[in-house]
Amino acid sequence: MTKNKIKPGAYLYPMPVVVVGANVEGKPNFMPIGWVSIVEHKPPMISISANQGHYTNIGIRENQTFSVNTPSEDIVLPTDYCGIKSGKKVDKSDVFEVFYGELKTAPMIKDAPLNLECKVVKIVETGKGHDIFLGEIIQAYAEEKFLTNGIPDITKMKPVFFSMSDLNYWKIGEPIGRAWHIGRDYKKE
Repeated sequence: MTKNKIKPGAYLYPMPVVVVGANVEGKPNFMPIGWVSIVEHKPPMISISANQGHYTNIGIRENQTFSVNTPSEDIVLPTDYCGIKSGKKVDKSDVFEVFYGELKTAPMIKDAPLNLECKVVKIVETGKGHDIFLGEIIQAYAEEKFLTNGIPDITKMKPVFFSMSDLNYWKIGEPIGRAWHIGRDYKKE
């Protein structure tokens, strides 16, 4: 087998699609991104990376809060719309029904299966035009219909994934085995 050299790129798969919410000048604004990752378990922390030119970044810096909303397949159209239109030119405050939690300044999407309310812990400027916002997840919200045993259930949430190489949204498939279990009896042949 020969490995081909290919152009370096953002080839981490899958990339979950989330909608980041922030109040900008007192109004909710939303942008979908795929540049998101859990970075810590206790306390729970998450990172998002966004181009410094994004309108939402202004609100994150202004309030030191943001939300991370996991959209379902059912709301992929308004999610994509929020990525097409900039809050600099279009008021996106009424695209989604919004609610607020403990932090009072991180707008969350009522129809999203999972909402994470975050307080900024650190902002890293990459020097390449992006801000990385590291946030502590202060509270999480989900309706009972999206939970199994009190935990978010991926099969009930029907989250959306993004593929940078073909610019498509994807949905989940079938499970292939239990993590930290299926490899227990592995032996190299």
